Amino acid sequence: MKDDISKKVQLDFIRYANCWEDPEILLKGLNLPKNTRILSIASAGDNSFSLLTTEPEIIVAFDLNPVQLYLVELKKAAIKSLCREEAIAFLGFTKSRKRLLVYENIKHQLSDNTLHFWEQHLGLIEKGVVHAGKFERYFQFFSRKILPFIHSRRTVEALFSKKSEAEQRTFYEQKWNTWRWRLLFKIFFSKTVMGKKGRDPEFLKEVNINVGAFIFNKAAAHLSSPRAQDNFILRYNLTGNFGDLLPHYLLEENYASIQSQVDRIQLFCGTLEEATRAFGKFDAMNLSDIFEYMNTELFEQVGTELHAGLNENGKVAYWNLMVPRKLSEQLPALFEYQKENAERLTAIDRGFFYHGFYCDKARL
Repeated sequence: MKDDISKKVQLDFIRYANCWEDPEILLKGLNLPKNTRILSIASAGDNSFSLLTTEPEIIVAFDLNPVQLYLVELKKAAIKSLCREEAIAFLGFTKSRKRLLVYENIKHQLSDNTLHFWEQHLGLIEKGVVHAGKFERYFQFFSRKILPFIHSRRTVEALFSKKSEAEQRTFYEQKWNTWRWRLLFKIFFSKTVMGKKGRDPEFLKEVNINVGAFIFNKAAAHLSSPRAQDNFILRYNLTGNFGDLLPHYLLEENYASIQSQVDRIQLFCGTLEEATRAFGKFDAMNLSDIFEYMNTELFEQVGTELHAGLNENGKVAYWNLMVPRKLSEQLPALFEYQKENAERLTAIDRGFFYHGFYCDKARL
């Protein structure tokens, strides 16, 4: 898998400065006891930090892109050394003019390669690293250059104001869902534009649907619901910032627990298979939507290998975006679909653009 991706996709910059999945349904889906061994795709680290609230034995955060791991290591150092308010400001959720000074105080914790990278990219730190990813710049461009042609700032804020379900639906239908919104949204979130500006064309290679229409329909259902009002993901999508909404790992009720256990996260640059060979078997895996870019043959190969890396009754949590990839369907002898749990959590997923959330259990 490593050769298949590394030859086609650049792995030398930050693609995602935040995780764009809902950590709360991840935690509910896995429902882990204490002292478990967890393998988690690193990405920007957020969901791996959230998994620390389960009090695991170890979390191995793995990624093929070493720069993503440099980002996670910097976040880890910030969480370990800073109080919650300081960490929020340093990472870029609130304003600060002291980020470079804070960096000087915590950089001794960084490994040599990570330190070298950030010494060459101090501008990203100064602006706030949670805004430094390609995907974040994609949303920032939409919120600053496209959305103002559709809605005023007042209308955008009104979308997030507290309303009943009926009021939210009426607001969407009468105020939000204009012809400009429908047209420009579908163009901006089309397969071509998203592939070039947001993700990577290679990640959309297996997608065989109208991307703009699919995401529009998912967005329409969510924006019509009161769940949109406190969705930190949607807030960034539409404004290029989080406002007063924060991801799970930075919430006041979670930060102290995460901070006290942050050294339980081990970073690993490599594939899922290489991680299981290096660290042994795991009780649970968080795999984001990594199956999205795999053809059927590679998906079955990786699924078989990850099953070999799971302990008895081990669980796998993952998302499908626009490519249907379900372990229990392709490999029914190896995985059991937790149907009721998956459907219940998909219905409340704040990552509204995903087709579905799945949590499968390994068969003996």
